[in-house]
Amino acid sequence: MTECFIGIDTSNYTTSAAICTKDGAVVANLKIPLPVKAGECGLRQSDAVFAHVKNLPTIMRSLSGELQGMNPIAIGVSATPRPQEGSYMPCFLSGIAAAESFAAAVDIPLLCFSHQEGHIMAAAYSAGAMHLLNTERFAAFHVSGGTTEVLLATPHTSGFDIELFSATADINAGQAIDRIGVMLGLAFPCGKELEKLAEKNEKKIPRSRISVKDGYCNFSGLENMATKLWHESGDAALVAAFTLQFIGDTLVAMTNELDARITSLPIVYAGGVMSNRYLQSRLGKRDSTYFAEPQFSADNAAGISLLCRKQFLKI
Repeated sequence: MTECFIGIDTSNYTTSAAICTKDGAVVANLKIPLPVKAGECGLRQSDAVFAHVKNLPTIMRSLSGELQGMNPIAIGVSATPRPQEGSYMPCFLSGIAAAESFAAAVDIPLLCFSHQEGHIMAAAYSAGAMHLLNTERFAAFHVSGGTTEVLLATPHTSGFDIELFSATADINAGQAIDRIGVMLGLAFPCGKELEKLAEKNEKKIPRSRISVKDGYCNFSGLENMATKLWHESGDAALVAAFTLQFIGDTLVAMTNELDARITSLPIVYAGGVMSNRYLQSRLGKRDSTYFAEPQFSADNAAGISLLCRKQFLKI
């Protein structure tokens, strides 16, 4: 039987499970989104935990089907949002319970990681940038509904040592996208629909008045400007294009500040927002820049399964 490693991730919006083989190939990347009511922009933690409890039996049955002919030798789980003391969100308790139950039932080790490390690992894998795990340090942008951070990642056998370089000073990029998208009548999460809507725009986009200082950015102004533009124009495609232009300008400015202070670092862009093709086109002109494929950029457990393999094999 083929030896393999399992990953479990229970983020605030997706229940995920994944399998990678001993040679490091991801062979299953399973996901079930958490339901969000129409017109709402997110979930309370209590609702997220309840949704995971409902989703986990289904995804574990799917995982069981994918494991036919395979022999799990360790399971990894996202236990915290970030790899730092005091990092905590209740939704990850759901995944820990499922992973501990699985590990106990088949008598294999349980290894714990952070959701953020999983994003970085999945992005490196999908982008063909696993060689960065052999470097001294690289940079990672984690841009999602819950996080907008520029990180300095130092690889080691059990994951990454992560140093915060800069971040948002208010709301996250994904939050701004979702709030503006819901205002325009899009379904949550709004990223994919907003991108398609922006592609239809044929009008001149107003100039972005971004706010980036010492690497730190602000997105609350974007929400206010997009709301004003929507009320004045009534043009959803224009508002969508303006939103993505603003976020693109902001991320370019943050990248430039990173390059000005630390030269020649490779950069991996991770997180659901970074699956956007427009943003990738804006940022991809830089050398040594890597983007994950959409299924590995949004929340997933593939990175956790790969981290589990890395720590178990001590590589």
